[in-house]
Amino acid sequence: MNKSQLVADVAQRADLNKATAQKVVDAFIDAVKVSLSEGNEVALVGFGTFKTEQTKARAGRNPQTGKPMQIAAATKAKFVPGKSLKDTVNFSE
Repeated sequence: MNKSQLVADVAQRADLNKATAQKVVDAFIDAVKVSLSEGNEVALVGFGTFKTEQTKARAGRNPQTGKPMQIAAATKAKFVPGKSLKDTVNFSE
């Protein structure tokens, strides 16, 4: 499912027009981005948690040249699924 399909699905499920659903989806994405950029987690009980994780600087190799290089420390976004989401995805009949 891509973003436009998500917007259409939200519009249908919430009985909204597509323009309003687009604003809702965009606002949610922006709220998560801002919260993560401020160092906060976004926890949605039963769904999962968006959070940031620090990676350490490390030695690596350039995949094109094979030459050693230093990979800088970075902050990356991470999503940890909640129990309800895991149970839904792993459901089998």
